[in-house]
Amino acid sequence: MIDYAHLFAPLAAHDSVVYFCYCPTQQRVLYVSEAYERELGGQVAAVNEELPGWLARLHPDDHTYLTEQLCHAATGQLVQDLELRLHTSDNKMQWLCLTAVGYLPEGGNATGGMLISGHLRDVTAARAMVELANRYQAKKNSMLEILSHDLAAPMVLVQQMSGYIKEKVEGLHDEQLNVMLEEMRLICQQGVNLIRDFVDQEFMESSQVDLHLTRIDLAERLRILVANYQEREQATARHFSFETSHPSIYAEIDENKFLQAINNLLSNSLKFTPDGGLLRVTLRQQPTRLVITVTDTGIGIPQDVQPELFERFTPARRPGLRGEKSTGLGMSIIKTIVELHQGRIWFESEEGRGTTFFIELPLSVAG
Repeated sequence: MIDYAHLFAPLAAHDSVVYFCYCPTQQRVLYVSEAYERELGGQVAAVNEELPGWLARLHPDDHTYLTEQLCHAATGQLVQDLELRLHTSDNKMQWLCLTAVGYLPEGGNATGGMLISGHLRDVTAARAMVELANRYQAKKNSMLEILSHDLAAPMVLVQQMSGYIKEKVEGLHDEQLNVMLEEMRLICQQGVNLIRDFVDQEFMESSQVDLHLTRIDLAERLRILVANYQEREQATARHFSFETSHPSIYAEIDENKFLQAINNLLSNSLKFTPDGGLLRVTLRQQPTRLVITVTDTGIGIPQDVQPELFERFTPARRPGLRGEKSTGLGMSIIKTIVELHQGRIWFESEEGRGTTFFIELPLSVAG
C-alpha cells in the first residue's frame, strides 16, 4: 500500500499554509504544522504558550467575529475564508485567512467533545492588492459620475443657448444660420447622451457579475465614497455629508456592487438637486438591521410616477435638471443588488422638498 503521508511530506515541508487541530474543551492546540514557524514566526513546541499573545494582537473588531465563527465550526459547520487582522510589532496590519471545521474522531477521543481542524494562510499581500483595487474602483465610479456632470453641464448650456439664439434670429430668415444652430444643438445633445450611456454601461456590466461577499467596514467605505464627492463640491456646486452611528460598522457584502449602487443613488440625487443643494448619506446600526439613507434637497419625485420607479425600463424616467439622459434601468439594477444582499430598498419623496432613499440590510448579513 502506498504511504500517501510520506508521498506528500516534501510538499508539506515547503507549504506556506499552517495546518492545525484545536480542542475547544481544553482550549489547547493539539497539532500545528511546521509552516507555523516559517510563516508566523512561532515555535511549534510552544504554540499553546504563544496562543494568548496571538489573541492579544487580534484586531478588537475581530474578537467577537472569530468567537462566533469558531462556535459555528465546533458544531460541524464549515467556516471558510475567514479574514482576520493582527497588529504587528511595527504597527502594521497582518491579514490571515482561516478555514476550519469541527469533527468528532472515530471512536471518540481522550479529551472528549468536538475537535476543530483547519488551516491559516497569510494573505497580507493579496489583501493589500484587493484594497488598492477596491479603492481605485470606488474612486473611478464616483469620478465617472462627477465628470459626467462636469462635462454634460457646459454642453447642456450651449444647447440651451443655441435654442435661444435660434429664436432671436428667426427674423433674419438665414437658412444657413438656422442649420448651424440646429447642428450645434444636436451635437451637444449627442455628447450628453454619449457621456451618460458610457456611465450607465459601466454600471450595468459590473452589476451582472456574481456576488462576491467579503466582510468590510462599511462605515469606512462610505466615508471614502462621500469624500470623493466632497473633493469636487466646488465643481458640482452641491454639498455632501456623511454620518454614522458607530465609527466602524461591519457587513458582509459585495463591496464593488453595493458601493456602486450607493454611488448611483448619489448620482441620481445629483441630477435632480439644484445648485447649492445638500446630499447626505447616513449609516445606522440598529439591533436587528443596518439602515443606509441617501437624502437630497432636490426637486422630488412626482407622486404619479413613484409606484413605477423601480421597474425595469420604468416610464418614471426623466431627464436631469441639466438635461442628463436616463435609461430607466438604474433604479431597477440598484433594487436587484440590494435584494441580492437580502435587503430591501424604498424611498420617501415630496415634490419641491427632496427625496430620501432607504436601504435596509439584516444583521444576519452584516458582520
